[in-house]
Amino acid sequence: MKKLLFIALLFCFYGKTSAIQKISTESKDTVNLKDKTHFIKVHFLYGSKPKKKFKATESKWFGGILGGHVGIEKDSNVVFNFVPSGSFHVFAKKKERHSSFTTHSPNSFWTIMGSHHDSVKKLTVLVPISARQGLLFDSLSKAYREQTPYDYAFFGMRCGAAAYDVLARIGVMKKFRYRKTHRKIFYPKRLRKRLIKKAKRNGWKMIRNEGSERRKWERD
Repeated sequence: MKKLLFIALLFCFYGKTSAIQKISTESKDTVNLKDKTHFIKVHFLYGSKPKKKFKATESKWFGGILGGHVGIEKDSNVVFNFVPSGSFHVFAKKKERHSSFTTHSPNSFWTIMGSHHDSVKKLTVLVPISARQGLLFDSLSKAYREQTPYDYAFFGMRCGAAAYDVLARIGVMKKFRYRKTHRKIFYPKRLRKRLIKKAKRNGWKMIRNEGSERRKWERD
């Protein structure tokens, strides 16, 4: 009788231990799902100007060779980017912000300068982010779309500096103060060079597309 009781207790203990192990495994799986890596795509449209023999047919771009554009895509087919709105300011104005953060489809983003999306020189860097960084990006992009945080100005924040600001705030790039950000990232190439260096060091995927031979393109 004692022997049967001992076996029954042993079976009961084994069953509880198995259940605890199962719960422990399920908890680990849940943590892994939460920590699953996501990606954002940082899109760079290179600066450009028409070659001499195509000046009659190719359009001039804002900024020329040192122009171009930058946008960040997290959700499929939604590119978040910073653009001027209203008259262009040479110096930034705190109380009169002629700027907005907006969204475009990838094709409309690549055609923002007026050229066909297949004819432009472009680079896309795939940056891995955590779920927490993804949530930070969502809340930041929502807040920036509702109320622009700074003016768009030649001596101030423009698309490159603004994209850097967003990447820094979610922990992808080193964070600077406002004035230092627009001085260091005066045009898109300065952000692009930093991100290419970081991508090569970390093995991040980069997708390139060479532009039309009718135009002279900015180099890295």
